[in-house]
Amino acid sequence: MKKYILVLATLMCLACREVPDATKSEFTAAEQSDAAERLVERVVGKKAARAFSIVITPSTDGDWFAYSSDGRKIVLEGNNGVSVASALRQYLSDYCSWQRSWCGSSENLPDPLPLPESRVKKESPYKWRYYLNYCTFNYTMSWWDFDRWQEEIDYMAMNGINMPLAVTGQNSVWKRVYNSLGFTDEELESFFSGPAYFNWFWMGNLDGWGGPLTDNLMNKHEELQKRILHAERSLGMTPVLPAFTGHVPPTFSEKFPDAKVKTTSWVNFSPVSILQPDEPMFNTIGEMFLKEQSALYGTNHLYTADTFNENLPPQNDSLYLSGMSSQVFQAMRNVDPEAVWVMQGWLFHHKRAFWGLPQIEALLSGVPDDGMIILDLWSERYPVWNRTESYFGKTWIWCMLHNFGQNITLSGNVTSVANDPANLLKNPDAANMAGIGLTMEGIEQNPAIYALMFENVWRDTPIDTDEFLKEYIGLRYGSTGPGDAALHAWQTIFRSAYENNVNNGGQESIITGRPSFAKNPGGTTNTNMHYDNADLIHAWDLLISCAGPGEGTGEGTDGFRYDLVDVTRQVLANYASVLQQQAFKAYLSKDMAAFDEAAAAFLGLIDDMESILATRREFLLGKWISDARRFGDSPGEKDLCERNARNLLTLWGNRDCRIRDYACRQWAGMMSSFYRPRWEHFFSAVRLALETSVDFDQEAFNEESKDWEWEWVNSHEDYAVQPCGDSVEECLRVYAKYRSAMDTLYNVSVEGVDREMI
Repeated sequence: MKKYILVLATLMCLACREVPDATKSEFTAAEQSDAAERLVERVVGKKAARAFSIVITPSTDGDWFAYSSDGRKIVLEGNNGVSVASALRQYLSDYCSWQRSWCGSSENLPDPLPLPESRVKKESPYKWRYYLNYCTFNYTMSWWDFDRWQEEIDYMAMNGINMPLAVTGQNSVWKRVYNSLGFTDEELESFFSGPAYFNWFWMGNLDGWGGPLTDNLMNKHEELQKRILHAERSLGMTPVLPAFTGHVPPTFSEKFPDAKVKTTSWVNFSPVSILQPDEPMFNTIGEMFLKEQSALYGTNHLYTADTFNENLPPQNDSLYLSGMSSQVFQAMRNVDPEAVWVMQGWLFHHKRAFWGLPQIEALLSGVPDDGMIILDLWSERYPVWNRTESYFGKTWIWCMLHNFGQNITLSGNVTSVANDPANLLKNPDAANMAGIGLTMEGIEQNPAIYALMFENVWRDTPIDTDEFLKEYIGLRYGSTGPGDAALHAWQTIFRSAYENNVNNGGQESIITGRPSFAKNPGGTTNTNMHYDNADLIHAWDLLISCAGPGEGTGEGTDGFRYDLVDVTRQVLANYASVLQQQAFKAYLSKDMAAFDEAAAAFLGLIDDMESILATRREFLLGKWISDARRFGDSPGEKDLCERNARNLLTLWGNRDCRIRDYACRQWAGMMSSFYRPRWEHFFSAVRLALETSVDFDQEAFNEESKDWEWEWVNSHEDYAVQPCGDSVEECLRVYAKYRSAMDTLYNVSVEGVDREMI
C-alpha cells in the first residue's frame, strides 16, 4: 500500500506540472505557426517579435523558406516550423549581423529591425537533416534541464534540423516492460546505470555502472522527454525514438532458462546479457517495448536500433545475419506498420574485420529498402557508403562525426565537410543519399566547423571556405572587427588544425593523460599532431594582433574573446609536450637542476591554462558539477550525480578502466584539481628516484595514481561556476610569457604582426 501511495503521489505531482502531450506526433500548420511565433519571441524578445509575421504553407515537394517585407512587417515563410525558424536565422544574419553559437554569440539587434529589400528564398536538397549521437546525451547533455533543451531545439530549428535523435526517458519504458515480465525493482537496481551512463546502458554496453538509479531521477527524465518531444514535434521535426535491441537484465536467464541469451563484454565492464534476435521472446519484448513507448511518448515511425554496438554477432553466417535483422525489423512493424529502422552504420567501420561485404549485404537484405535509413556515421573521415555499393540500395545519410568524448581539441575535416555533401548530390553512385547529419559525441566546442556543416543544409553546391570565413568572421567579430588579420588567422586554422586526415579525432594534450615520459602515450591520449604547430602559432600571432583596445579590433565581441582563449589554450596544450620532453631529457641525464626547472615550467603552464580557461563559462568544471548536483533532489541523488559527473571525465569506469581520460576536459577546475596534482605526484616520484639513484617505476606510479584518481571521483570539492578575469588580458599575459620561446623551437617568426600592445 505504501508503494502504491508513493507511485500515485508521483503521478499526481507530474500531472500538476502540466507536461505537454508528448504522444501527439502531427501538428497542423496553425499549430506549427504558433510554435514558430514562440521561437521568434525567445530569440529576439517580445518587442522585436512584433516586427515579424509568419506564413506556413505545407508542401510535399521538399523543405523551403523565404523572408521578405510586406511594407510593414518582416514576413517569414516556410513549409513548416523548422523552415520558418531557418528563415528567421537567415534574415537576422543578412540584415542584423546576428549569429548564435554555443561558444560566443553576437545577438545585438538594431531597433527598429530593418525591412528586407527583396524576397530571399532557399530550398534544401536534403529530405533529412539528422542531429545527435547516443553519446551526446551523456558527454554533453547529462544534466540539461528543459530550458537548456529548449535553447538547443531552437538552435536546431534555426539551422534546419528536422530529424533529431530523442532517447531521453528510455528507462521508464524499460522499467514498465521488465516489471510486467516479473522483474522486481530490486532485481532491476543492478540493471539501470547512473545518469551519466544512460546511453551506454541503452546501447547494451554496460549494466548498473554509476547507479543505483532512483525512481525520482527516472521520473524526471520521463517528464523531460515529454517536453522535448512536444517542442520538437510542434516545429515540424520528426524525432527518432528507440526500439528494442535485446538488452535484458542480468537475471533474465534465471527467469527464462530456455531463452537464447548471449553475454557480451564491452571494454572491461562486467558482461551484459543480450537476447538473441532469433529467439521468439525477442519479438514479444520488442513489441511490448514499442507499445509502452508509444503510449508514453507517441511515435513518428522512425526507430533507432543498434543491436551490436561495438560488439559482434555470435556468427557471421549470411542466413543468420539476414534473419537477425529481419526479426529486429519485424518486431517494429508488428506494432507500427509504418516503422522505419534508423541504423547507425558505425558497426561496419568499428568492427570492419568482421563486417565484410557479404556480411553487410546479408544484414541489410533482411529489411526492405523502404524500411531502413542508415547513418553513415563518420562520412567525413571513414565513409562506408562508397565501399558497400551505397549500402546495397538502402537509403542513407551523410554524417559528420567530428568529435569524441566532447574533447575540445581544435580539429576537423574542412575539405570533406565543405565539398562532399553537395558533390554527392550529383554522384550517381550515391543516388540513394537522402540527407546529411551531425553525429558528434559531444557539442559546445569547435563552433566554426559546426557552422560550416550547417551551411550545407540550404544549398546544393560546395562551400567556398574563404567566402564562408569572410561571412562567419564578419558576423562573429562584428562589422568593424579586425578584418584581414582575423580572416588570415582563420584561413590558417582551416588549412592546418581543421584538415585532419591523420588522427581519429583531434590529438590530445599530454597534460590530460596519466603522467609518464612517453612522447605519445597512445590509447585515449594520442598526442600525435596532424598539422605543423608553427601554423597554429602564426594564427595565434594574428589573433593577438587583433586584441588591442579601440575601434577596428574584435576585443569587444564575445565570439572573438572565446576564440582567442580557445586558440591560446590549444597553443599551450601543444607546447606542454615540449616541456614534458625537456623533463624527460633531464631525467635521462640525471640533471636534478634541469629536471626541477622543466617540471616547474610544466606545472606553471598548467597554472596559466587554468587562468585563461577560468575567464570563459564554456571552460568551467564548476558548471558541469553544479548542474549535476542540481539535477538530483535529495542529498543522496546529488552525491550520485556528482560522482557520475566526475567519473565520466576521468576514470570513465572503475580504477582499472581501459578508456580512462577518454572524455578529458581542458577546463578550469580540472586543470587545478585533477591534472596538476596528478603531474605533481609524478614529478615528485621521479625526483625521489633521482635522489635515491634508482630507476623510476612507472607501473608502481600507475597503481598509486588509480587510487588517487578514484578518491578524486568520490570527492566533493567546490569549483567556480562563474568566470573570473579578463579573457583578453590573460591571453596577452601568457602570450608575452611564452611566445618568444617558441620562435626557435617552431621556426616561426612574428614578422608583420603588430605586437606593440604586448
